[in-house]
Amino acid sequence: MELRIREGRAVLAGPGGESAREVDPHSLAIGSDLAQALHEWARVASAVGGSGTEAASVVSQRGRQLAQRVAATMGTSVRFVDPVSGDRVIIDPPAPTPRNELARRLFGTPDPAGEPTPWLTGLTVSAFAAALVVVAMLALANTLARETNGWLALLASAVVTAGITPSLWLARRVPIVRWAAFGAAAGIVIAWIGVLVVVF
Repeated sequence: MELRIREGRAVLAGPGGESAREVDPHSLAIGSDLAQALHEWARVASAVGGSGTEAASVVSQRGRQLAQRVAATMGTSVRFVDPVSGDRVIIDPPAPTPRNELARRLFGTPDPAGEPTPWLTGLTVSAFAAALVVVAMLALANTLARETNGWLALLASAVVTAGITPSLWLARRVPIVRWAAFGAAAGIVIAWIGVLVVVF
C-alpha cells in the first residue's frame, strides 16, 4: 500500500506503482479521524509545496507519522511518498507482542513498571473473595429455598450472577482489583454447584 497526495487529497494505492488503483482513505477501515487527518495533511502539504522551509520538514514528519498510523491500523507495510523530497520510504507495521492473545484478553496488559506478579498475595485475596461469594450466595439460596420456594432461590441466584458479572469483567484488567475479581468469579462458579444442590 502506498500513501500519496493527488490534487490536494491523500490517497492510498495498492501495489503496481503509478498505475495502481487509488482509493480515498474514508473508504477504508482506518477510522474517520485518521482519514480526516490524512486529508488535512495533504492540503497543508500541497499549500507548502516542496520548498526547503521549516514548514516543509514539519509536513514531511507529519506524513511519516500518519503513514505509521495507517500501517499499524491496517497491519500492512505502507510506502510513504514524501511530498517534500519525493523519496519513497517503506514503513512497516509494529511487530506484534509475543504475549498469548487469550492471556492478554483475560489478564490485561502487563504492568508498565515491570514489577513481578504478586502470586501469593493475589491468590490469598482471590481465595478470600471466592469464600465470601460462596457463603453469601449459598446463604441467600438456602434461606429463600427454606422460607419460600426453590425456584425463587434459583431466580435470585441468577439475578445476583447477572448483576455482578459485568463488574467482574471490567475489573479483570485493573492490576490490584483483578485478584478479587478472579476470586469472586471462581466463587460464583462454585456457589452455583451448591445452589443447584439446595434447590433440587
